[in-house]
Amino acid sequence: MRWARSSAFLIAALVLVAINLRPAAAAVGPLIHRIRDDTGLSAAGAGLLVTLPVLCFGALAPLAPVLARRLGPRATVACALAALGLGLVVRLVPGLAFLFAGTILAGAAIAVANVLLPVLVRRDFPERAGVITGLYSSALIGFAALSAGVSVPLANALGGGWRPALAIWAAPAAIALLAWVPEVRLGRRALAAQGWRIGGVRPLLGDRVAWALTLFFALQSAGFYATLAWLPSIFQSHGASEARAGLLLSVTILVGVPAALTVPTLAVRVRDQRALAAGFSACIALGWLGVLIAPMAAPYVWAVLIGVGQNACFPLALTLIVLRAGSVTNTSRLSTMVQTIGYLIAAAAPLIIGALHDLTGSWTVALIVLLALVAPQALAGLAAGRPGTVDLA
Repeated sequence: MRWARSSAFLIAALVLVAINLRPAAAAVGPLIHRIRDDTGLSAAGAGLLVTLPVLCFGALAPLAPVLARRLGPRATVACALAALGLGLVVRLVPGLAFLFAGTILAGAAIAVANVLLPVLVRRDFPERAGVITGLYSSALIGFAALSAGVSVPLANALGGGWRPALAIWAAPAAIALLAWVPEVRLGRRALAAQGWRIGGVRPLLGDRVAWALTLFFALQSAGFYATLAWLPSIFQSHGASEARAGLLLSVTILVGVPAALTVPTLAVRVRDQRALAAGFSACIALGWLGVLIAPMAAPYVWAVLIGVGQNACFPLALTLIVLRAGSVTNTSRLSTMVQTIGYLIAAAAPLIIGALHDLTGSWTVALIVLLALVAPQALAGLAAGRPGTVDLA
């Protein structure tokens, strides 16, 4: 496959943006016990800290179309990268207020980029949407795995503190911003030439396909962020060390990279994506069932099943946003709706799962809930995977 030089630079810049969209959240979970010990944060506060980025992804996603209308989508992504770097630095300042303020700023920046990346793919690479979605989603997943897996070893290597281990993720944000700046001028030129505009979500609120895709995205995200927040703790409660529990979380995310590379390309080649949605949801169910029944009998098998399923459903949902939208303007509408509502629902999952553990004193009920959520996820995926596009009529 050959790309024009300008397209290759844009693809590289998109990938660099994508690698920054999860470490701000994924690196915190494995270090949450150290953060609590150092700051005196309560269990409820720790749950909020873990959940806050996801809550921002949903609550602040509507900022993306507002900013994109004023600045253009590429300039908006550049601003998001700058805000992300600032947020990552702010949360390192001593004091809980700075920890939460920096997390909110980083979450807002990621929320904006989350919405706009599918829109840019649909506009700039309409014939290669599956390939580009696979590239950037696999980069996103890969760095989520990396940040989760190296958090504890980095903290140990840098003196045991959690702040240096989190500070390192400001560097990729700065690199991505430098790579993205040249795209801003080109983006303004393309915007003027194409007369492209960002649409609002209101026309989609009565559409069944849009709601099915939103629910599919919401439930797969809920499972993923509950996994990100609590899987290490679940395995630690069954005797795994802190380092091994972090490694199992990293494996859960990392095994999804091949799926993220291939699923979007496969999804755009077939008219009907229902089998993909159902099959990967079944993988998740089998993984949670294993963790529930015999967690330490084959922990890496359960981690692989959960990881393949969750990390295939995520790029599948992103690809379905492009496939079901039918136009660039509708892609912006659908992306905003799906991610706003989806992440708001998903943000409740880590809190609910943590609360169930606190109430019952074990992870059994929480695991049953995570297993049960896979059923409506599969049903929503079947509805969203049916051939067709959203109807704004």
